Amino acid sequence: QVQLVESGGGLVQPGGSLRLSCAASGSIFSIYAMGWYRQAPGKQRELVAAISSGGTPTYVDSVKGRFTISRDNAKNTMYLQMNSLKPEDTAVYYCNANWRSKFDYWGQGTQVTVSS
Repeated sequence: QVQLVESGGGLVQPGGSLRLSCAASGSIFSIYAMGWYRQAPGKQRELVAAISSGGTPTYVDSVKGRFTISRDNAKNTMYLQMNSLKPEDTAVYYCNANWRSKFDYWGQGTQVTVSS
């Protein structure tokens, strides 16, 4: 069992930065693959970035070079550093934890709004 709590969302101007955090509790964090998803109004939820239990990151093309996913297993926390933000990054961002497709957990989501 894993409980996920996101934080760090907010309003930022285009070109600005935000750092999202996902704190996990209730289970063994280090064995889970982790990911950040986002869902904008009228659109499907999409995987933005993922990081394996071993720390290997992957990104959707639209955020490559701008976003960085990381994890600190000692703190049971995953991060998404978002730089050079664009209005199209506006969405609710969700933290996800997955272990071998048998256990799948979601955070409550945090709103990111990029607007001038």
